[in-house]
Amino acid sequence: MAEAVYTAKAVSTGGGRDGHVATDDRTIDMDVRPPKELGGSGEGTNPEQLVGAGWAACFNGALQAIMGKEGVKTEKSPEVRVETTLNKVEEGFQISAKIDAVIFGVDQAQADDLVKKAHAFCPYSKAMQNNIEVDVSAEAK
Repeated sequence: MAEAVYTAKAVSTGGGRDGHVATDDRTIDMDVRPPKELGGSGEGTNPEQLVGAGWAACFNGALQAIMGKEGVKTEKSPEVRVETTLNKVEEGFQISAKIDAVIFGVDQAQADDLVKKAHAFCPYSKAMQNNIEVDVSAEAK
């Protein structure tokens, strides 16, 4: 069995996609609203944004861990962009994602290798593996 090293606690109240979310320590404490594209007010975050933000941070951490393990030093930290899309499917809805990692000071082959390894290491990527469509790309700058 896995050894737990940290547990985050969050609660959703109100109408779910049209309610409120907060962590127990209140570092996240915000309204959730459907985006305008789904007929909502757009005056709050939404689950897709929350997943994208969490995944981007986690993937960037995984990428930097892999870079450290392999002795890759750059003057500028990587940038990771995650697009999380809500798709209508026969059974309701499903998310898909696009991850684009920009790594400075490496060539394209090394960037591709580092991003592939980070995707295999990242806990969010592992959770989504074989569950949703994910397009991962690397950009060397």
